Amino acid sequence: MSQVLQSIAPHAAATPNKTAIVSKGEGDLSYKLLQRAVSDTVAQLVDTTVRGRPFAIVCDNGPAWLILDLALIKLNVPSLPLPSFFTTSQRDHALTQCGASHLLSDHLIEGHDPTYEIAVLGKPLFLTELQNAPKDIHVGTGKITYTSGTTGSPKGVCLSQCAMETTANSIVAHLTADGSYRHMAVLPLSILLENVAGFYATMLVGGCYVVDPQDDIGFGSPFQVEFDKLIEGLKNRKAKSVIFVPEILRGLIAALGEANAKLPDLDIVAVGGAKVSKVLLLKAREMGLPVLEGYGLSEASSVISLNSFKDNVLGTVGKPLEHIDWSIADDGELILSVAPFLGYVGEAAHTGSYRTGDIVSFDDGGRLTIVGRSKSTLINSFGRNIAPEWVESELTEQPEIAQALVFGDAMPSLAALVVPSSLDVSPHDIAKAIKRTNRLLPEYAHVSHWKPSTPFTPSNGQLTGTGRIRRAVIMKEKENIMTTSYSNLNEVEGFFDRLVRETEPQRREFMSIPIIQSGLKGEIDRDAYVAYLSQAYHHVKHTVPLMGTVKSRVPTERAELHDALNEYIDEEHGH
Repeated sequence: MSQVLQSIAPHAAATPNKTAIVSKGEGDLSYKLLQRAVSDTVAQLVDTTVRGRPFAIVCDNGPAWLILDLALIKLNVPSLPLPSFFTTSQRDHALTQCGASHLLSDHLIEGHDPTYEIAVLGKPLFLTELQNAPKDIHVGTGKITYTSGTTGSPKGVCLSQCAMETTANSIVAHLTADGSYRHMAVLPLSILLENVAGFYATMLVGGCYVVDPQDDIGFGSPFQVEFDKLIEGLKNRKAKSVIFVPEILRGLIAALGEANAKLPDLDIVAVGGAKVSKVLLLKAREMGLPVLEGYGLSEASSVISLNSFKDNVLGTVGKPLEHIDWSIADDGELILSVAPFLGYVGEAAHTGSYRTGDIVSFDDGGRLTIVGRSKSTLINSFGRNIAPEWVESELTEQPEIAQALVFGDAMPSLAALVVPSSLDVSPHDIAKAIKRTNRLLPEYAHVSHWKPSTPFTPSNGQLTGTGRIRRAVIMKEKENIMTTSYSNLNEVEGFFDRLVRETEPQRREFMSIPIIQSGLKGEIDRDAYVAYLSQAYHHVKHTVPLMGTVKSRVPTERAELHDALNEYIDEEHGH
């Protein structure tokens, strides 16, 4: 039987009123009520689940997600959590490839008409019976986690419940966590790292798991975090433990510095999913954030190694957890000596050791350092895996782009070296081509910056005789160009988005003005509002003449600027 379920039962019996789950809008849930909710959900699902057929979940963070996960464990039915950032095609690929029998969601999903509803803690959920053909799933699969995919089609990793709980137990032992453990979910629960290292670990020690809707803590969009909401949530919930990816840590540090704020309740900030710079870790230390860097893979149930407060060396990802059996190949690649997972969906069962694809080194203290990737796969700072070849192929589908090389390992967004298809192609044409490409890609694979490049050819050594890009050669020869690409003017980022990003401090200052605050709260009186408009008038009345003058001095060939100015002038005429 599942260790997580076994651990909940004695807590429900010995300390029935102890808080297990806290969530905004749904209140506290004791261990006794949690156990009862799981049993109630099992009763609702028992006639719909099919042994061996995956059961998909598409829900926001909240108690319902957790209860569904535990109910499927009790039913011995493989769960299939699907991330919100998956595109429709990626989601449908996962559902079809693994032969999922049902889809349970907290919202209506286009193309999936619900068969009927169930209720978890009184919350209605939509249950859709899928028409997928059954597929052979590896025996013993407890959960199928689909990675973001190194290509457009995500890859399903089949994990046993035992493997996931072994990882969670090792994390508990590594951190010496106990019943006072209070963990707050920041990452989506559909991310294996949060599911295993967050929820399962908390339940094993009888701790308290705080799980608010993603939008409430600033994650309405997973790649555009509202850090003021996150800070407020961490403070209000008195979170002791959180799990971040590097990009969240970077944004949080900047927001805390700007607000001159602290998070004194935090005891553990575990960071993983991608490489973390030493500079960022040092900044975190300076701000009093107790950061522990770790490393893992979905194939290893999310965590392989983790630093501890007794032994926390910057630049390393700590010692391997106690259950990890490892070795190193002659080329430095880390090998997990015991099969950590059951296999990939649609492929043969995995047996024997597993080659991680990561080149590593160990110091004298047994601490692991990630040196690089044995292949070209990029891992952005949000922890998403991206095959550059996939994005490059999409870019070169555009008639304006002849060749492209995509890069951005450990960065928040991708950049590219772009070879125009002809001398007649302008920078503006390339920018539009990249924007069109981005519409075809999930957000985590968007190209946000680019630099023009001379052609890659066999004669300059940047192309093989068969036409394959020699990635290492190009990256070495164009290192300086690539280093500066993230600060160049050829950003694909729209003007408005750039304006929002670069004026954030000023906008925050503006929003703090008393009359603006009064207006937002609906507390402004008529006289104050008229006085405000009277002052604003003097600004607006000068805008149209100013823009007209600017337009008269812009060269006629800069059509994109004329279009923008015409739009601005038309807008201001009404004002």
